Amino acid sequence: MIARTARCLASALLALVPVLAFADATPAGTWTTMDDDSGEPRSVVAIRIEDGELRGRIVELIDPPEPDPVCEACEGERKGQPVEGMEILWGLTRDDDRWSGGHILDPENGKVYDARVSLQDGGQTLKVRGFLGVSLLGRTQRWERRSAESP
Repeated sequence: MIARTARCLASALLALVPVLAFADATPAGTWTTMDDDSGEPRSVVAIRIEDGELRGRIVELIDPPEPDPVCEACEGERKGQPVEGMEILWGLTRDDDRWSGGHILDPENGKVYDARVSLQDGGQTLKVRGFLGVSLLGRTQRWERRSAESP
C-alpha cells in the first residue's frame, strides 16, 4: 500500500514538472522573428527584463534587402538610425501569464504600436501582438526561441 501511494505521488510530481518549469519561463532570451507572408526568418531579437520591464532589441537582421538598413520612417531619436541594434520592444510588464502595457516598433513603417506578448509551446514560441488602442486592430506574430536556449 505504501509503495503504491509513493508511486502515485511520484507520478503526480513528475506530471507537474513541465507545468512548474513553464510557470517560471520568461520571454527573456533570444528569439527569431518570422516574416508574416513567407514564414521565413527575418531577424533575431534579444529580450531582457530590466527593472520589471520587458525590453527587446534587434541584434541581427537575416538577409536584409539592403546592407545596413536604417529606419527612415521612424520618428524622433530613431529616425535614420541603424535597424540592427535598435530597441523595438519596451515598457511591457507582467500581467499573470502574459506581458502587456508596452510598445513595439515596426522598423519597416516606423510606427509604434501597443503590445503584449505571451509564451506558448512550453516557452519555445512567443506570441507577439501589436495593436492600435484595442487588440482587435492589430496583428500577431509568432517568434521562435533560439534552439540553443531553454525557457
